[in-house]
Amino acid sequence: MALFPFGRKAQPTPTGSEALASFLSGFSIEVMPRTAEKIEDFRTLLPAGTRVYIAHIEGTPIEDMVATAARLRAEGYEPMPHFPARIIADKAMLTDWVTRYQGEAGVKQGLILAGNPQKQLGAFDSSMQLLETGCFDGFERLHVAGHPEGNKDIDPDGSDKNVMEALRWKQAFNQRTDAKMALATQFCFDAAPVIDWVNGLQAAGIDLPVHIGVAGPAKLQTLIKFAIACGVGPSLKVLQKRAMDVSKLLLPYEPDEFLLALAEHKAANPGFGIESVHFFPLGGIKTNAEWTHRHGQRPVRAAA
Repeated sequence: MALFPFGRKAQPTPTGSEALASFLSGFSIEVMPRTAEKIEDFRTLLPAGTRVYIAHIEGTPIEDMVATAARLRAEGYEPMPHFPARIIADKAMLTDWVTRYQGEAGVKQGLILAGNPQKQLGAFDSSMQLLETGCFDGFERLHVAGHPEGNKDIDPDGSDKNVMEALRWKQAFNQRTDAKMALATQFCFDAAPVIDWVNGLQAAGIDLPVHIGVAGPAKLQTLIKFAIACGVGPSLKVLQKRAMDVSKLLLPYEPDEFLLALAEHKAANPGFGIESVHFFPLGGIKTNAEWTHRHGQRPVRAAA
């Protein structure tokens, strides 16, 4: 066996399955109130303590959002509701939301983002404006948006200039808040540009950990529809190439190849900036959860 200087044994390289299982540990997943209603018991699907983002779509009553957060908390999970700036009328509304979430569901974490629609409905236009209100003082964790493939709403010319300025602001905010911060990204399908983006952030002095967005197992047609609607960039070509392969066209997409490439890169480069995986269960929560079970992430209870 080859030895390092002074007789240290070389550390064994983890197998692909070991690297992937380690990479998935502590994953998060996203739900909406209407999709959560269809789940009888999250404990048959998710490991204890899983962070569950609650997407706040325009028009969803805050009562439904808070009730979903309270239910997740009661079942042993960490609810992280979205706070989309553009659908919040004013600071009074934001304060009311935060008070309800904290008082009725013990919420301590939030995803702060500009959100949709593109048209601003109230006083806020960006996550930075929300953070500046001070309403999130006392939160344990705050996530903000990251854009591995750019954001044409922010930088129509594709330059990433405004995106990087916002990231530098968030980096500075991270230095003056007690909350743990991270970048939560849109879902991607190609590992290479993600690796380049994460390395580029670190080179630019942005050390916020990345929670990489991943599309869960789904029909290929479903993924392409969501990818186009959400503005997924270069990695959309991965799906389009797959759609041209008749042998794969009718098979469901699963994120194994994408995640394995990231997992192996992380195993070989422990300082790599991806901290966690965040699933968008576009093919359904149960389908996504069953995929994680196959890769070592066990639910609290076995399904009946």
